[in-house]
Amino acid sequence: MLVKLALPKGSLQESTFELMRKAGFHCTVSSRSYSPWVDDEELEIMLIRAQEIGRYVEDEVFDAGLTGKDWIVETEADVVEVAELIYAKHTRRPLRWVLAVPESSDIHSVQDLEGKRIATEVVNITEEYLKKHDVNARVEFSWGATEAKAPELADAIVEITETGGSIRANKLRVLDTLLISTNRLIANKKSWEDPDKRRKIENIALLLKGAMLAEEMVGLKMNVRRADLAAVTALLPALQNPTVSPLADQEWVAIEVMIEEHTIRELVPALKRAGAQGLVEYPLNKVIY
Repeated sequence: MLVKLALPKGSLQESTFELMRKAGFHCTVSSRSYSPWVDDEELEIMLIRAQEIGRYVEDEVFDAGLTGKDWIVETEADVVEVAELIYAKHTRRPLRWVLAVPESSDIHSVQDLEGKRIATEVVNITEEYLKKHDVNARVEFSWGATEAKAPELADAIVEITETGGSIRANKLRVLDTLLISTNRLIANKKSWEDPDKRRKIENIALLLKGAMLAEEMVGLKMNVRRADLAAVTALLPALQNPTVSPLADQEWVAIEVMIEEHTIRELVPALKRAGAQGLVEYPLNKVIY
């Protein structure tokens, strides 16, 4: 049994390979190759532009693929969405497709776009947005560098943004958000109905989600006197059940727990004051619930 998996080439390639590695799939590819090597005999990987993956998966060229929700919507791909994976080129946050105009523009709402020209890569999404607001405007496909096309080549643009930095750098003003997009692991319907391929695709989803969750958490170990146990465990998150193990000295126990990383800087000093000793923080590879 072989599962053909499409991964996005381009801006998401590096972050996708890193996520695959953390999930346990080690991939290598040369600069001119579109077929990475992967240390899994049940997987065959090919790099494709994210914009095309949905259609190729729907057409059964691939069993599964990783692409954005935006491109699934834009291409109207009829696929099974197996898992949502929130990661981007630089951050772990959703991407936004925004309607933007030059800062000096007299356009202040979508209604002001009547009869205007809009440049974008997501023509279908933009046209649906205009239709929803009963606005007639000319939507032109942009082959790239969309931010630079307003105001000389277009009155407005619809462009994707991760942090908003490029929008601000090009002196643009955001009017509205058309779509919030995250990456999805998708499968074609035929492969999803195949028990062996479905199991493999579900395993990939489980490991990818586990790797992503692990990035947000750390493990924490500590030693605690039994007399201080109640005070220490009271500080630990209510949803986490710490592992408590006896030590050779019966007056002490060892505690191990998983903690959201952003809470560590406040939690560790509080645990220390409550009596915890020998605190050790360590990274996690995968967290599977």
